[in-house]
Amino acid sequence: QLVESGGGLVQPGDSLKLSCVASGRAFTTYSMGWFRRAPGKEREFVAAIGWNSETTRYADSVEGRFTISRDNAKNTVYLQMNSLEFEDTAVYYCAAGYFITTAKMVNGAADFWGQGTQVTVSS
Repeated sequence: QLVESGGGLVQPGDSLKLSCVASGRAFTTYSMGWFRRAPGKEREFVAAIGWNSETTRYADSVEGRFTISRDNAKNTVYLQMNSLEFEDTAVYYCAAGYFITTAKMVNGAADFWGQGTQVTVSS
């Protein structure tokens, strides 16, 4: 089970940090990722991180603004979002892929999904 938190209403240029706690064992066997779905759009990849944090991948639209990280001792993955833009408004979903590479997560591969947390960027 994946449970996201940290969403909210912010202004353009603000920062927000999302968290996702995974229940169960063997957290380190999972690549973790963040996806989002904006109103009227398909779900899209945002960021992914390998089990040991050595590999990270980002969508072009968030590269340089967002940072994904994980704390395996806490079974938690984070998404630090800086310089938020109106276009970042979406429901953000945490995902876990059992022995799935981050490269495959870029294409949407995942085994488990969270319920989502709303991020709204508005002035």
